[in-house]
Amino acid sequence: MLTDPIRYPTPMAKARTQTVKLEERKPVGPSGPACVDLDRVIGQDRAVSQLRSAIESGRLHHAWIFAGPPGVGKRTTAEAFATLLLDPDAAPDLTGRLTVDPEGHTARLMRARTHPDYHLITKELAAYSEDDSTRRSKQRNIPLAVLQEYLIEPAQLAGSGRSGAIASKVFVVDEAELMRSGSNEGQNAMLKTLEEPPPGTIIILVTAREEALLPTIRSRCQRVRFDALSDADMQAWLDRTEGEDRLEVRPGSRPWLLEFAAGSPGRARIAIETGLLDWESELRPFLSAIERGRYDPDFSATLSKLVGSWAEDWVKARPQASKEAANHAAAGHAFHLLAQRMRRLLADASETGDAEAIERWSDAIEAIAQAEREINANVQMALALEHMSARFASAVD
Repeated sequence: MLTDPIRYPTPMAKARTQTVKLEERKPVGPSGPACVDLDRVIGQDRAVSQLRSAIESGRLHHAWIFAGPPGVGKRTTAEAFATLLLDPDAAPDLTGRLTVDPEGHTARLMRARTHPDYHLITKELAAYSEDDSTRRSKQRNIPLAVLQEYLIEPAQLAGSGRSGAIASKVFVVDEAELMRSGSNEGQNAMLKTLEEPPPGTIIILVTAREEALLPTIRSRCQRVRFDALSDADMQAWLDRTEGEDRLEVRPGSRPWLLEFAAGSPGRARIAIETGLLDWESELRPFLSAIERGRYDPDFSATLSKLVGSWAEDWVKARPQASKEAANHAAAGHAFHLLAQRMRRLLADASETGDAEAIERWSDAIEAIAQAEREINANVQMALALEHMSARFASAVD
């Protein structure tokens, strides 16, 4: 039986080794291969240039914030940046830029997500915490126990990388805005590590809501801004993704997909891989009726069914995921889909100066925002969607 020694820190012991069967290893991060080449990042030239300049300056900061909309390439860039930092064999190319051999040892480990000195911290790690209450959490945030077990304590351990690399360890906290449980004890616990990390340790906080990070966190980090991709960059991403990843986009679906993605390859990938493309055909009759000033009372039930089914399938494919977190993610996709449609209608009404239509679509957008606030305040999903649907009906009457 093949085995793989995995070293992991715990609150009870700074370091110990556990032998785990390869086929029993639990997935806690992205399932696809990591990006190992900064030049493969699409649409974020400014961010990539900033990172390359920092490396070339020889004064690389130890803590970073990658901030921008969801799914625009922040974590992808963090993976490629980490590969460059951890590769002792990185060398200048013909243009003088430091590059990684995509078939080299470091790149292969990173692509397989098995590099021992690359640590990706996600909310799903709560399912594997030594703390029982953390394991049973709803994965709506990144608990203090996860930060302690997977970042703060391992940061103090020596890296296992070969000498000559720029960094000895790289930690990436995905959705870093979720380090906000309780009275921000997670973020406060991070302060010392961010302020005085061990030599060679790089920490990257990836966030779509930079304002949710404490000012004391932000002041210790170098900021890199990421933006939504242009239509041309999204088309280029789709072309490459369909060719290399064999993701299939049904003929005629690209316009809807690009509108739904709104410059976010991550959102487009989720739509392709998880069946969100099917929502368009299911909801089209209801949304077309709303545009014509009529409301179908079955709209709320259909939307609830789609949200519930998506969340159920998500958890079935990812046993470590929380059903509640999946429900919230599904609702978020639904709200985004509806808001994109209503914003387009509002823009059209604004161009024609139709005051009645402007008020109607503004009310509909506010109904979506209110439903999102209700769900975030733990109002029952079906009830929040019913409230939103009722306001939709009122808006078009």
